[in-house]
Amino acid sequence: MSENYESTSMRDLLCGSVDASLIGRRLSVCGWVSKRREHGEHLAFLDLRDRSGVVQAVVEGSVDVRSEYVLRVTGTVSRRPEGTVNDRLATGEVELTDCEVEVLSAAEPPPFQIDERSDVDEQVRLKYRYIDVRREKMQRNLRLRAVVNATMRSAMMRQGFCEVETPLLWAPTPEGAREFVVPSRLHTGEFYVLPQSPQIAKQLLMVGGFDRYFQIARCLRDEDLRADRQFEFTQLDVEASFVGQEDVFAFVSEAVLDAAEAATGHRPEPIATMTWALALDLYGTDKPDLRFAMVMQDLSEAFARTEVKAFAAPTVKALRVPAGAEYTRSRLDALTEHAKSLGAKGLAWFRVTSEGLDSPLARFLNAAESAAIASVDGAQVGDLVLVVADEYEPACKVLGALRLVIGAPPVSQGPHRYIWITEFPLFEGVDDDGNLVSAHHPFTMPHLDDLDLIDTDPLKVRSQSYDLVLNGWELGSGSVRIHRADIQSRIFAALGITEEEAQNRFGFLLGAFRYGAPPHAGFAVGIDRLVAIFAGEDNIREVIAFPKTQSGTDLMTGAPKNITERQVRDLRLRFAPKG
Repeated sequence: MSENYESTSMRDLLCGSVDASLIGRRLSVCGWVSKRREHGEHLAFLDLRDRSGVVQAVVEGSVDVRSEYVLRVTGTVSRRPEGTVNDRLATGEVELTDCEVEVLSAAEPPPFQIDERSDVDEQVRLKYRYIDVRREKMQRNLRLRAVVNATMRSAMMRQGFCEVETPLLWAPTPEGAREFVVPSRLHTGEFYVLPQSPQIAKQLLMVGGFDRYFQIARCLRDEDLRADRQFEFTQLDVEASFVGQEDVFAFVSEAVLDAAEAATGHRPEPIATMTWALALDLYGTDKPDLRFAMVMQDLSEAFARTEVKAFAAPTVKALRVPAGAEYTRSRLDALTEHAKSLGAKGLAWFRVTSEGLDSPLARFLNAAESAAIASVDGAQVGDLVLVVADEYEPACKVLGALRLVIGAPPVSQGPHRYIWITEFPLFEGVDDDGNLVSAHHPFTMPHLDDLDLIDTDPLKVRSQSYDLVLNGWELGSGSVRIHRADIQSRIFAALGITEEEAQNRFGFLLGAFRYGAPPHAGFAVGIDRLVAIFAGEDNIREVIAFPKTQSGTDLMTGAPKNITERQVRDLRLRFAPKG
């Protein structure tokens, strides 16, 4: 029996596997009725569909079946009559004849057509998701996801990693996002949380001697949803001992590039690296989309002594828009308003013409300033130059956001451009109490060259953390962890975390570290985002079997729902009045 044959009693093989090599053979297939066509009074054509494709069955006599009935059809594989071959089907050269039909399950008319030609509202699709996943695209996406998972798991096993499952009922973690809380019935007034990631658990595994851990882990964060974010998400979670940053890049890249090859049929080039500072300077973001050029240029030196008030700022950044001179005034006004909504004081624009710069501000510039703008990123006649003047980081981020608005294709469109972003700041700012705030988490190792800056200029301290970015989406992040007690104490002090608070929040981890903690580092790859890009989707809901809507509801089950009064009593809960 070939690999296409099912080892079950109800069917001999899949619908999409019926081909000319089987002509003359009598066999059984099972599936859903995709179409039913009558030919005269005593002949019907049924298109039977399963996960592999569609096969046509010719039924003589009366057969009372309709769309989405589940059937078992037994027939003889025959060549289709001349002129009836369907080149659009893999099985289009053959059909089943002399058929016996067994109705396994009747079906009501579905709420929408299953074929890909119908445009169905997403709310309806999500309400009837069990029908939606019958569609070819959803079958393809979810099976692609399974291939990616299997490939990444194989890559990690091949590199000596051990798969270990970690708890879903856990203690609060040091990460910044809001957690889902689960009340304990046995311990009144106490709660578990659902893990945002297995961060602490995998560090404990390093202490426990599992020097190479991985897990395809379910994680949960109570955050506002968007195209690339769900409450529940899945990541390839990785941690290793006695390694550094470059080692992490090597074994994570191996898994990601293997998955890319399995999903797309070709293997991408090795993944390059770029520092956070360079990404911000050139692209205005720590998630640079490298599929299109349009890099920013710093004109601060040219405008250092400017007499134009609009450019009197510490930083002047410019962006060339190829062929942007054709933009209408209304579009330029819209870009200006968008820049202001992002925090910019304004946006200056200049059309590059054969006679010089065309702009309301052009006549106020001196010759050197005009020349600087006219030469941004090799500007040519017909281009547009956008300029933002502000403090350094706001200027970069505003212009970087405009770059994406103007030039970025949908994230799912090729080519696939990966980049490792390195040397993020260790601290992202200062809170209302004057304490530093971790950019990653408090166990991230500082760059060893910057240790002296922790006390003198902490916002300039680089971390040994890193992100993997694909087409402008952050696929994941990780870091080298702190394993030295002296460095950990300095970081806690800088963050305003007292010894008592540290013991209360992370005591079991700190306690474990006293018993011999190896140097270790890790990473987590967002599988939902990776598969979405491979599948050509711009929303991760299209690669998740049962996702939530953007408002966080499950239209199929009605969740979230009220629980019963008995459950409320058992958990000893009280609810505050709404409002």
